[in-house]
Amino acid sequence: MSGHVTAPAAALADELPTWVTLLRAPNPGPMTLDGTNTWVLRAPTAEYGVVVDPGPADEGHLTRIAEHGPVGLILITHGHHDHTEGSARLSELLGGVPVRAVDPAHSVGAEPLTAPGEHFGGFGLEIRLLDTPGHTADSICFLVEHGDERVVLTGDTILGRGTTVVAHPDGHLGDYLSSLELLSAYPGIRALPGHGPALADCGAAADFYLAHRRARLDQVRAAVASGAHTPADVVAAVYADVDRSLWWAAEWSVRAQLEYLGVDTGESVPGVSGLEHM
Repeated sequence: MSGHVTAPAAALADELPTWVTLLRAPNPGPMTLDGTNTWVLRAPTAEYGVVVDPGPADEGHLTRIAEHGPVGLILITHGHHDHTEGSARLSELLGGVPVRAVDPAHSVGAEPLTAPGEHFGGFGLEIRLLDTPGHTADSICFLVEHGDERVVLTGDTILGRGTTVVAHPDGHLGDYLSSLELLSAYPGIRALPGHGPALADCGAAADFYLAHRRARLDQVRAAVASGAHTPADVVAAVYADVDRSLWWAAEWSVRAQLEYLGVDTGESVPGVSGLEHM
């Protein structure tokens, strides 16, 4: 979700590596921006490619992906349905290609991914898992290297435009901030997000997100100190310039923020005792 921020968090990438192809699913919307990004990675001399995030169960989209075969592996950044719904069908279209995700529920014909630090080669690529929970508990990013080029596939941890929801209670703000700190260690490397355009600098985008999240926490503290009594009250104060139709999603992030600050995330939010010291 884009909150107050609707612009990219870093400069847009002027071009993609020649071994990267973007196939965007036809599922645009307030939560998916232009649609879910499916990334096809194929080293120039490799027989098989790698697909990241098949997207929704849209037969036309999945057929387009399959036309970029042969594919040897399907990877999942996190378990939200707009990234995973088409996984089993794509595996079938590709002749039983394994699907690997952190959550075993989203793996097909293969062991789940093991974070942190799992590293594997093949397909002319070097792929390293970056353990980046926060948006969801199972969120992961992929650092992929071919020759002297590297990209980070960020899923919904960093978007190509705007900021993302911390999907409380599955998502966790403390974990998310730690994940952004990890991604800030990759300056000058292209970020290939789950939605929106590719960014030129993963590290710069992560730094921007960190500053934005810390500012949000200050706004939440101020809202509670001013008498906001429920998560909905905090949303109305902090996300006042966001379309009201998206306030339900903003409340996920507010509950995550209140939990991070040690404030009861139940229907009633207590006073600000202790917040001044956090």
